[in-house]
Amino acid sequence: MTLRTAAARGFTGRHMLAAMIAFFGVVIGVNVTMAWYASSSWSGLVVENTYVASQEFNSKAAAMKAMAASGITGTLLVRGDAIDYAIRNKDGSVADADDVTLSFKRPVGDHEDFQVSLSKKANGLFEGRHEVRKGDWIVEIVSRKGGAVVMHEAARIDTAEFGQ
Repeated sequence: MTLRTAAARGFTGRHMLAAMIAFFGVVIGVNVTMAWYASSSWSGLVVENTYVASQEFNSKAAAMKAMAASGITGTLLVRGDAIDYAIRNKDGSVADADDVTLSFKRPVGDHEDFQVSLSKKANGLFEGRHEVRKGDWIVEIVSRKGGAVVMHEAARIDTAEFGQ
C-alpha cells in the first residue's frame, strides 16, 4: 500500500479553483471599494446644465470684465469663526454696498460647502461668524447695492495661511 501526500499529488483542479476565486475576489473587492468611495465623495457636478452654461458664458465674461475695469476690490480675512470683508474703490475709498454674501466651497467635494451673509459693520466693512475648517476653500463673494451686483469675485484661500 502506497501513501500519497499532498506534495506528491501536485497542483490540482481544486488548487486552481481556489487561486481563481482568490484572484477575482480581490479584483471585485477593490472595484466595489473604489466605486463606493467615488459615489460617496465629490459628485463631479460643476454646472446643472452645460448647454445653458455655454450659452451664458459670453454675457458673464463681459460682466466680469466690466467689474474688473471698475477697479473695486475686496479684502477677505478669516480668523477662527470670525469672517471680515472690506470693499474699496480703485482710488482706495470705501465702496458703497448694502450686503455681502460669501459661498465657501471645497475644491473637491461638496459635503462641507456653506453660505454666509455678512452684516454691515460700517460703510464698506462687513462681518459674520461661521466656523471655517482648516484647508483649501474657493470663496465666491457677491456684494450688492440696492439689489444690483457691485462686485462679484472668487478667491482660493487656505485657512492655514490665516493662522487658524
